[in-house]
Amino acid sequence: MTAIKHALQRDIFTPNDERLLSIVNVCKAGKKKKNCFLCATVTTERPVQVKMVKVKKSDKGDFYKRQIAWLLRDLAVVDAKDAIKENPEFDLHFEKIYKWVASSTAEKNAFISCIWKLNQRYLRKKIDFVNVSSQLLEELPKVTEESVPSGENQSVTGGDEEVVDVYQELNAREEQDIEIMMEGCECAISNAEAFAERLSRELQVLDGANIQSIMASEKQVNILMKLLDEALKEVDQIELKLSSYEEMLQSVKEQMDQISESNHLIHLSNTNNVKLLSEIEFLVNHMDLAKGHIKALQEGDLASSRGIEACTNAADALLQCMNVALRPGHDMLLAVKQQQQRFSDLREQFARRLASHLNNVFVQQFTQALLQLYNRSYFLSVPGHDQSSTLAQHSVELALPNHHPFHRDLLRYAKLMEWLKSTDYGKYEGLTKNYMDYLSRLYEREIKDFFEVAKIKMTGTTKESKKFGLHGSSGKLTGSTSSLNKLSVQSSGNRRSQSSSLLDMGNMSASDLDVADRTKFDKIFEQVLSELEPLCLAEQDFISKFFKLQQHQSMPGTMTEAEDLDGGPFSRQHNAGVPLPVSSEKDMIRQMMIKIFRCIEPELNNLIALGDKIDSFNSLYMLVKMSHHVWTAQNVDPASFLSTTLGNVLVTVKRNFDKCISNQIRQMEEVKISKKSKVGILPFVAEFEEFAGLAESIFKNAERRGDLDKAYTKLIRGVFVNVEKVANESQKTPRDVVMMENFHHIFATLSRLKISCLEAEKKEAKQKYTDHLQSYVIYSLGQPLEKLNHFFEGVEARVAQGIREEEVSYQLAFNKQELRKVIKEYPGKEVKKGLDNLYKKVDKHLCEEENLLQVVWHSMQDEFIRQYKHFEGLIARCYPGSGVTMEFTIQDILDYCSSIAQSH
Repeated sequence: MTAIKHALQRDIFTPNDERLLSIVNVCKAGKKKKNCFLCATVTTERPVQVKMVKVKKSDKGDFYKRQIAWLLRDLAVVDAKDAIKENPEFDLHFEKIYKWVASSTAEKNAFISCIWKLNQRYLRKKIDFVNVSSQLLEELPKVTEESVPSGENQSVTGGDEEVVDVYQELNAREEQDIEIMMEGCECAISNAEAFAERLSRELQVLDGANIQSIMASEKQVNILMKLLDEALKEVDQIELKLSSYEEMLQSVKEQMDQISESNHLIHLSNTNNVKLLSEIEFLVNHMDLAKGHIKALQEGDLASSRGIEACTNAADALLQCMNVALRPGHDMLLAVKQQQQRFSDLREQFARRLASHLNNVFVQQFTQALLQLYNRSYFLSVPGHDQSSTLAQHSVELALPNHHPFHRDLLRYAKLMEWLKSTDYGKYEGLTKNYMDYLSRLYEREIKDFFEVAKIKMTGTTKESKKFGLHGSSGKLTGSTSSLNKLSVQSSGNRRSQSSSLLDMGNMSASDLDVADRTKFDKIFEQVLSELEPLCLAEQDFISKFFKLQQHQSMPGTMTEAEDLDGGPFSRQHNAGVPLPVSSEKDMIRQMMIKIFRCIEPELNNLIALGDKIDSFNSLYMLVKMSHHVWTAQNVDPASFLSTTLGNVLVTVKRNFDKCISNQIRQMEEVKISKKSKVGILPFVAEFEEFAGLAESIFKNAERRGDLDKAYTKLIRGVFVNVEKVANESQKTPRDVVMMENFHHIFATLSRLKISCLEAEKKEAKQKYTDHLQSYVIYSLGQPLEKLNHFFEGVEARVAQGIREEEVSYQLAFNKQELRKVIKEYPGKEVKKGLDNLYKKVDKHLCEEENLLQVVWHSMQDEFIRQYKHFEGLIARCYPGSGVTMEFTIQDILDYCSSIAQSH
């Protein structure tokens, strides 16, 4: 076993810087005995790693190889199987359990003892030793020097359970000294005892020389001791002098401390004086209001521009003094409290004076504006005054009063309003409410009179306005529907009756109104919107600047429409200076505009209702104009009052437009035709042409083109359905004629107008026209050569039964003589007479408006020629070489048709 240890140490472990401590020859339990060695090793470098290595011989058996290694710290349990009886089996529990059988019990015990020792020395985690004798773990096995591989200079001692080194290698210097010493002695190698004895004698000689040297130096030692005593005396004298110096310095230190304390008090006093001066300067500089500012606040002229500027500067200075950030403790000073109270009194006094003055300005401007209204004679309720003449005199001018001078005068106070808003919100709120109250009443009167003039201009003369029931400045239609109908009949004159009109609204047709009237309405409506838009924008801009609401900051106060209707956003009771909760200043502007211009939306709706009653086509004009103005307003501010109001009115206009389209479709369905006269072009087909032509001119480049396209789709479907319905009900005019003429008219209309959304309907109309033209031609032409038709039908029947065409002439009923007999019954004169009767019949069916007679006649001519060619073909095939021919030719047919058409 010793030889194996040496070999393993040399060949396997020494190259890996490891020491072999124990080895056991084992084989796996329960299998064929394939011996291998389990080795316990430690590394020579730190930190020390303890491993357990499995080594086996190679297959050739000439060298050993390392097969697998485990770290000792991964070992959990060592099971010796039996602690009393000798047993060579043992188990090692790593990640899995390895079962071994040792070659002898002694080797097994020695290996387990080595593992226990390594665990105790190197591992913190203790391994469980199961079924191991306690005596085996208490005493380390005695390992002889033979068990340590030679040449490794290492061994495992068994007495103290430690692995110790028994040899220390000499360094180069020591080796050199030993070699020199051995060269001086010839017997150093041959006689080691003589060499050791010699070395001992030389060592004794050296020890004696050392003792003599020490005894010879005693005198110098005494001298040295004497010098040391003298030095100690000198040190004592120096210490005495230092003590006296220290006493002197102590008095100086006391004096310096007194001087330092005095300087500190002086410095502290100076620092306090500087700070006090700084605080006084701060209060004087920031809380002192100039006498000129005080005088301006108390007595400043708020009517002149110079006085307003002085008051504005004084108010800003006062606000700065009141808003100064005081330092800790300032608010406890009596002078500061008095000054703050003085500032507060000045603020209250000036805020009260400013609010009173601005209220007076509002009243003055309101009164002045009312006088202007009276001077312009817009009010119609003056007793004994001829209202109709007044309206007639002033209806030429359709314009709203300009408020720019009022805005210009008030904008001088904009900065003061901002000051009032930040210092006394209660008074600012009161001014805002008063302004809205005055302005809402003023604008209500101006706007109602403005719309009154617009209505008069729309309806024409003042007599007509009376029939509509226009009274005063109410702006409402109080006349009855019957009066409106009466007016429409008078204005229509001798125009055709509209009992079946597509656009009949109260017995008044859009086609009965002149184009000039429609253009006039369009201009008036556009002028109304053009006047309202700058008025609202100018007022909104003024409100934003005057009340300082242009900033998009969160501002207290929220105003709902319900609150506005109850008296404005500031109608609720609250403490002065406490702002109402609003979501933003933009909302406040919008709610103020709603309060001021609350009459615009109902007046616009009344005007729209009037325009719709005058002519339902006006809804087209209003839809285009209103859409354009809504689009323009939304581009400026989608949430503004103007955008919202016009958007609401646009909904009404769109509803009227949809109602107009629905009424047109309903009227199509109610159309009744005369049973005694021919139908011709149906009224709603002609009026669809009128509607489409007018709509295309109105909606050219309009934003709401999509609405018109949807209306087109509904209308054209209604036209198609009701044309077919009328055609089916027609008794005087053939169905195909009604369908052909009306769909030809629709196709011509769509082709001329080139409406892109109706391309499919245009193709459908053309197809229906073509189909019914062909059907009418075939039906009307019928069989002009009736007997000849019957004869050849019989010929075709025989051929269909299987008789060859050239053998048909041998049939008794269809021989050549019978054919000649039938042909003689249709000379050219009779054919021409039959065609002339057919032409007269077609002329009775067709209407003059569509001018389709020649088209139908030409189609009939072609159909007749087709039949003629068919007969000739049958004669040529069934009666070859007979010499039988028709008594008239194709040229004769062309001449007959031409002469008949020219004669009529």
